[in-house]
Amino acid sequence: MNRCAQLSLALALAATLPALAPATASAQDLVGPVKTPVAPTAPVVQGAQPFQRHFPQTALRGKITFGAPPAITLNGVAVNMAASYRIHGTHNLIVMSAQLVGGTAVVDYTVDLNGQVNEVWILTTAEADKLWPATREQAAAWVFDAGSQTWTKP
Repeated sequence: MNRCAQLSLALALAATLPALAPATASAQDLVGPVKTPVAPTAPVVQGAQPFQRHFPQTALRGKITFGAPPAITLNGVAVNMAASYRIHGTHNLIVMSAQLVGGTAVVDYTVDLNGQVNEVWILTTAEADKLWPATREQAAAWVFDAGSQTWTKP
């Protein structure tokens, strides 16, 4: 029996209690204690490692200022986002572009075949401190290690 039904039964019995039971009995004595639900808690993981995102090798580093969607300013140049763009926040969750209007962030981004920005990852300070190419020429000249997500200059 669910808790709501137990409570309804207890209240109904309490209303008829004076006629059926001695003055010392209560609805709780007849039905039993109603258990209060306990909110589940998230498990605490000891020694948990920080979350590391994996960016594609084709991603470039830039500074973005978000305008009214789909308009953005990327490295000082006004451009539009692609029709199917996605913006990932610092926890890798999708962020709606309307929430970011007027904001500026250091990002990794990819472009589609038309040269429009297709996917954006807003970087944490630790991610922004890592060496990452800002141009296709740098990406062609540097060496990328996908496992550690690091770039090295030759």
